[in-house]
Amino acid sequence: MAGPKCPRCAQQITPGDSLALSRALVFQLDCQRPHHLSREERVLLFRYCWDHAVAKCSACDQSFRQHQLGADLLTHRAYLCPRCREDLTDSLRGHLYACATLPEEIRRCVHDARDTVWRLVSDGRPRDEAMREAEVAVAALRETIQRTVWDK
Repeated sequence: MAGPKCPRCAQQITPGDSLALSRALVFQLDCQRPHHLSREERVLLFRYCWDHAVAKCSACDQSFRQHQLGADLLTHRAYLCPRCREDLTDSLRGHLYACATLPEEIRRCVHDARDTVWRLVSDGRPRDEAMREAEVAVAALRETIQRTVWDK
């Protein structure tokens, strides 16, 4: 059974995609790089995780800090292993969702927002109710980030 598709590009939406909400639609934040980290994820990684390893390459069995990760400007790929060029986006995202340096309130909001938006995409619930719930969860995450990230 095929999963939900992005209304802008018709690509299948997967749980690892960064999504956006607008006018009762949920779509990939960047259809060219659907798996790329969201702005909120990048802000949190930069603020709370700059001083420790955030990604592990399973191919090289090495861990890396953010500033050590590579990028390929020609293919618009980021968060690459500097040794073998493996995409480490999933490892970064996994670190973010489990990192002990993130305040519990932020970690909870990140999980709530992501889970709520994914349920909206994959559920058969009434769109208006689910969209409002997703918008509230994302707004709560942004407000929590705004209130706590720069006060550390």
